[in-house]
Amino acid sequence: MEKRLKAWGNNRAGQLGDGTWTGIRTTATTVLGLTSAEVVKIAAGGVGPATGHGLALLTDRTVQSWGANGSGQLGDGSVFSHNAPGQVVNLSNATDIAAGGTHSLALLADQTVAAWGHNNYGQLGNGTNMDSSVPVRVEGLNKVIAIAAGLNHSLALREDGTVWAWGHNINGQLGDGTSASRNVPSPVTNLTGVSRIAAGANHNLALVGRPSSTTRSTSRSAVKAWGNNATGQLGDNSTINRFTPVDAQGIWLGGVSLIAAGANHSLAVTDSDNKLKAWGQNTSGQLGDGTTDYRITPVPVPGLTGIQLLAGGREHTVALLGDNTVRSWGNNGSGQLGNGTTSDSSTPVTTLTALTGVDKIAASLGGDFSLAN
Repeated sequence: MEKRLKAWGNNRAGQLGDGTWTGIRTTATTVLGLTSAEVVKIAAGGVGPATGHGLALLTDRTVQSWGANGSGQLGDGSVFSHNAPGQVVNLSNATDIAAGGTHSLALLADQTVAAWGHNNYGQLGNGTNMDSSVPVRVEGLNKVIAIAAGLNHSLALREDGTVWAWGHNINGQLGDGTSASRNVPSPVTNLTGVSRIAAGANHNLALVGRPSSTTRSTSRSAVKAWGNNATGQLGDNSTINRFTPVDAQGIWLGGVSLIAAGANHSLAVTDSDNKLKAWGQNTSGQLGDGTTDYRITPVPVPGLTGIQLLAGGREHTVALLGDNTVRSWGNNGSGQLGNGTTSDSSTPVTTLTALTGVDKIAASLGGDFSLAN
């Protein structure tokens, strides 16, 4: 029997892709039509507990989408939601994907970026503020190696180690020193040597220096952060919004191998001991430290080692461990922890994916569902 992409949590917009509009799923359900073998990457977006959309990049470099579509974020030329995957139109050479609140991004084989969906703040980057239900080209960007999508803004990492941002900027999430939104990409100020990026709802993280797991040198990597900081999600020991990048505090012993961002919380894995650090909003225990106390500097998440991947949701977090099992923690009102309950957990619980050999996870940035493949 072929392995299939799995989803769990809130499904009121069809975001689990299982062909139903069933309210919630507390354990994994099967996304229709997609075998695990053909799925290369997955992404999950959303802008509230009951909404969201999913994306899957396939081996043939096309992209499938499902869920909420009121702003055209599924890229199928319509604004009608659907509860099973369908193909994004006019897109046949994608190499990566990202899902924002109500918009979507694809990195193309020629290292340019396409975008579709909501564009009220210019988050599609095509020089307009008009929504598009089909992919449009992001203006003036080339040599891109990674993309990330926030609630209403977008990020791109270029191969020269610079980061470019566009879209909503009220909290400084574009990192250009202003609060003016932009509908074309602009460079993030004083940020070079970046190897990884992550976008939260209205804040961002960048890993400066090589991810330490790729080198045995003594070079250190640092986490930079900018944008909204109302709940301490920048980790700079304040709750002041930052319009240009600042250092997330904490002793990054031996460097950092992974970064991830939820809506209003942030995550990093230290390489020397493979320990998880978390900071920011903790309303539902999404930091995983056994409390619901907000943290304005990174704190350790006890009891987790061998972390391979991280994903942050609206108020929950998902981690893939080295034994290919999934752990989740935080808000569980829609079953997004996937452990068969709707009880929140401030410490990691085992997600019942019904999958062996999981190697991809995603959590809806502004929504309450999760994906695994």
